[in-house]
Amino acid sequence: MADKRKTLTLLSGENGSVQISAELIPMIAALAATEVEGVASMAGNLTNEIIRKVGMGKDDAGVKIETAEDRVTADLSINIEYGRNVFDVCRDVQEHVKNLIETMTGMQVSDVNVRVVNIDIPKQKKNDDQT
Repeated sequence: MADKRKTLTLLSGENGSVQISAELIPMIAALAATEVEGVASMAGNLTNEIIRKVGMGKDDAGVKIETAEDRVTADLSINIEYGRNVFDVCRDVQEHVKNLIETMTGMQVSDVNVRVVNIDIPKQKKNDDQT
């Protein structure tokens, strides 16, 4: 039975072709974003373990990827940790996601757009505020 997943061809030549599943790029982007210090989670609240085990839907994981030829545009929605500088965290996410997608796929990343959806307030801070 043939695999019905959408694929992207990275290389095609006399020795054959190299293809990746279209689901791979959003997974790379989500994992890269959550590796950045200050990112609490993706807005879809998927943990790295779940992403690794079952994959993800492109909309419910806080990642939207568009590809055109060999160019990638990534739109990410993240939750950041309380007390972090939003600008610094977002800049670091942009750099890390861009570098990881380009390194792992060889595709050029034209844009990484980051939207902060929520601030993750630690339980201890919440409890202190209530007393």
